[in-house]
Amino acid sequence: MKGNAKYVNFFQQVYEIVKQIPCGKVASYGQVARLAGNPRASRAVGYALHVNKQPGVVPCHRVVNRQGRLAPAFAFGGLDAQKSMLAAEGVCVSSDGYVDMKRFGWDA
Repeated sequence: MKGNAKYVNFFQQVYEIVKQIPCGKVASYGQVARLAGNPRASRAVGYALHVNKQPGVVPCHRVVNRQGRLAPAFAFGGLDAQKSMLAAEGVCVSSDGYVDMKRFGWDA
């Protein structure tokens, strides 16, 4: 079906972009959507990462919301898992689940 191919292609673009986020940096859903050529698709980026079949290959833990807030329902172990994965890469996460985007944001 043509409509599904469109989404599959978008998801593949999202995965390729997220793979480029360096260790120790984060990007926002909106930033990934813009880089994928669809600046209004931040929710679709979130969904693509939620259904990512290669969490070890596509570092979806490096994607946060525009304020730097971690995903409350991180698909691969919850908020604490995302926080731990980022901390292991040197990204500081506040006690209330935020990353300083000025300090740790990816400048793509």
